[in-house]
Amino acid sequence: MRHEHDESSARGTNLGKRLLADRKEAGALLARQLSEYRGHHALVLGLPRGGVPVAAEVARQIHADLDILAARKLGAPGHEELAIGAITADGTRYLNTDLTDTLDVTTAYIEDVSEREQLRARRQERAFRAGQPALEIDGREVIVVDDGLATGATMRAAIWSLRRGRPKKVVVAIPVGSAESCASIDAEVDDLICLHSEEPFHAVGMYYRDFSQVSDEQVIALLSEYRQRPSPIAALLRAQRGH
Repeated sequence: MRHEHDESSARGTNLGKRLLADRKEAGALLARQLSEYRGHHALVLGLPRGGVPVAAEVARQIHADLDILAARKLGAPGHEELAIGAITADGTRYLNTDLTDTLDVTTAYIEDVSEREQLRARRQERAFRAGQPALEIDGREVIVVDDGLATGATMRAAIWSLRRGRPKKVVVAIPVGSAESCASIDAEVDDLICLHSEEPFHAVGMYYRDFSQVSDEQVIALLSEYRQRPSPIAALLRAQRGH
């Protein structure tokens, strides 16, 4: 496993004080760091909603397949913006037990919020795929992409869920992130790419000039448009032949 989030890294790209233009630029910069996966029939998974535009640009540039993996934050009682954990559509759940113990969160609350958010994750995946099946994970190099990593709760739940599908390799690629969360996630995966990390880490949106909210319709359109394209591998072969 390699750390890609400091200035001493061979592949790391420390942004310093420069802001990312938008999620598309973030994806383009990540794709440069992921060039070794180009043409490997890799699968790029975006975490909806904000991670999907980043993932779409990564997939386009490295000729990979594109899909989603919905992971929903579990908010603390009375403070939904504070993540005590996360859950995916298949029920894989991560809990920050230190936080739940500190806040004295009841088991009943955890089960209630988990059931509610898992249902929302399932609905998201069905709606965003517009009736199309999930793409195959077994035996593939899978790159999980989001637009930033703050607490890491949703990313951890996504990784745990993904492992159940027996991928060949799990890579996490993020434009910006908390240094602490990056180090924690790095221990969970085969490779971690982060263009810029720091502590203290500010809100993800503060690292972008344009951090407009991504709508459900935009996610559906990106996935639909990408799936209508020719096979990424066929496109790569044509490019290599000079066509």
